[in-house]
Amino acid sequence: MDVFPDFGGPSGIGELCEVARALFMFVLVVAVLMLIVFGIIWAISASTGNYATSTKGHTGVLVSLGAAFLSGGGVRWMN
Repeated sequence: MDVFPDFGGPSGIGELCEVARALFMFVLVVAVLMLIVFGIIWAISASTGNYATSTKGHTGVLVSLGAAFLSGGGVRWMN
């Protein structure tokens, strides 16, 4: 007996993939914008000597870079 899954069976799978791609791109755009914002915050606070805010800007840059890499990988994986 040959039993294989029918991936074309569920209706609406194309729309679901399209929505997932749109959400991944939205997250990618927001992550890049936050990277720019936190980079500016980090640069300004480091140049003025506000090291507490500089550390928060540095952390924000790292988190937004991670989010950008993960969402970019998600887009690549979905394609």
